[in-house]
Amino acid sequence: MKRYEIHPAHAESPLRVAEFEPAPLGEHEVAVAIKAVSLNYRDLLVSRNTYFCNIPNGLVPCSDGAGDVVAVGKQVRLLAVGDRVATLFFPHWQGGRPDAASVTGALGAESAGAFTERFVSDESGLIKLPAGLSHAEAATLPCAALTAWNCLFEAGTLVPGQTVLLQGTGGVSIFALQFAKAAGARVIITSSSDAKLERARALGADHGINYKTHPDWSQEALRVTGGRGVDVVIEVGGPGTLEQSLASVCIGGRIAYVGVLTGLAGQANPVMLIPKAAALHGIFVGSRAMFADMLGAMTLHGIKPQIDREFAFGEAPAALARLESGGHFGKIVIRVGG
Repeated sequence: MKRYEIHPAHAESPLRVAEFEPAPLGEHEVAVAIKAVSLNYRDLLVSRNTYFCNIPNGLVPCSDGAGDVVAVGKQVRLLAVGDRVATLFFPHWQGGRPDAASVTGALGAESAGAFTERFVSDESGLIKLPAGLSHAEAATLPCAALTAWNCLFEAGTLVPGQTVLLQGTGGVSIFALQFAKAAGARVIITSSSDAKLERARALGADHGINYKTHPDWSQEALRVTGGRGVDVVIEVGGPGTLEQSLASVCIGGRIAYVGVLTGLAGQANPVMLIPKAAALHGIFVGSRAMFADMLGAMTLHGIKPQIDREFAFGEAPAALARLESGGHFGKIVIRVGG
């Protein structure tokens, strides 16, 4: 069988195809024939060994995968052969607040990921999928969609009529757009592309801000909210955009801090949190219980993931290049099994 592995020592081509023999299943383990994986910006950092943890040679990348159960251990009770499943970013975070134990073993960085023809996991590290989602669509959910869900409805409670500010048109922001509109919120979204802003409006965005045309986009966000500011900012940029997010948020609002697209280094003065009585909340994906709630909401509202492009298994380097270019809208998917 085939899988992709990361070899950080080979900086020019760290992502490589490898042959492997599947190990025997443990009593509580499930074997999944992966049909699709999706990419996150984190996968670029992992491939360069610039993520939060050291990346071992030969690591299988990608946290996000979906496929079909093909074998189960003797003690497996939740899943059966033929079930369609998705991976969990944190296989040990089943519910409740995160702690040191629940957020260890993250797929595709701290443990082997889903970019493989055969993925083996304890049954608690997988979630059964509802009808109506293709493997490609389901593969977009474990990181980006769940992060957006956590930002809006778990870290805080978004209510109809509130205003959400989203940065860019990548996976987290587009899922957040779809979830926020389903919840009756008003959405402002930024991009450097007028064409992408038009696509976002077609999905329901109320206002689009081109940050090339409006470098001080926080002032434009204040203008379109009548000077009040926004209730929720989903901060995917990191240090390079946090200052403008602080300027955009309303009194009593909150910033959900999830991304590092502008890099890991930088300075932003959080003092404006004080006069605004605003909250800054770090978000690190979410739990299995959150995932189940999100799937229920997606089914209820008929929300479909926005896939930018699907690549073949052998086109993984091109898929990563597409991600790095920033030209995508929504999620990039790679087909794995036949």
